[in-house]
Amino acid sequence: MEQRVEQIRNNLNRVRNEIEAAAKRAGRNPDEVQIVVVTKAQPIDVVRDTLLAGAKILGENYPEETLPKILGLKDEFAVEWHMIGHLQSRKIPIVVEWFQMLESLDGVDLALKLEKRLADAGKVLPVLLEFNVGGEASKSGWDVSREELWEGVLPDVEKILTLPHLRVKGLMTMPPLMEHPEQSRPYFTRLIKLRDFLAKRFHGVDFSVVSMGTSMDYPVAVEEGATLIRVGTAVLGPRPAKNLSS
Repeated sequence: MEQRVEQIRNNLNRVRNEIEAAAKRAGRNPDEVQIVVVTKAQPIDVVRDTLLAGAKILGENYPEETLPKILGLKDEFAVEWHMIGHLQSRKIPIVVEWFQMLESLDGVDLALKLEKRLADAGKVLPVLLEFNVGGEASKSGWDVSREELWEGVLPDVEKILTLPHLRVKGLMTMPPLMEHPEQSRPYFTRLIKLRDFLAKRFHGVDFSVVSMGTSMDYPVAVEEGATLIRVGTAVLGPRPAKNLSS
């Protein structure tokens, strides 16, 4: 649908303009920031239109829901698929086979299972380590809500860095849901401080990729140092309601 493609393109351009403005406020190069368009729950025709509108990186939460989209679009577009939700062990084969990055590596057990599957497949998977900056029980990732907890995550990070088929590229977080974007700033600042802390402890490791910020607060995330922002509704509008009868 040409009208939908044009609307998505306009939304993407608006997000890019806001990224540019936020980056300039922070003295950053806007080219350092990439947009991950979150297409979870969107049907394949909307995803196709999103790619026609110029999106290059798509984020999904559920591998089994994503696979038909990947298979249906792989001959039409060059897409970088990012897994951004908690990964269940039984879904590992899909991610290893079809995704280009896992943004949500949240534990050593998952890392070891991924390593085994990747080794068998002869593949290397770029990953981001997911940290829980708000200490919420409902969120995945290592709890780093207080600085005194940071030393405690070092053994797990060190273990993951030894796995030859996982390539740690940086960090990811999802802060508590706030009413106003500015309220997210302390959580974004915490992740950047953690990134610097890890970089000092693990010399030579590149933690330069920072995935944080959503449709609600991405300009603040860019100001604080995000290199990936995950936006869905800002580009595609509200997600379709799930069919509860299915």
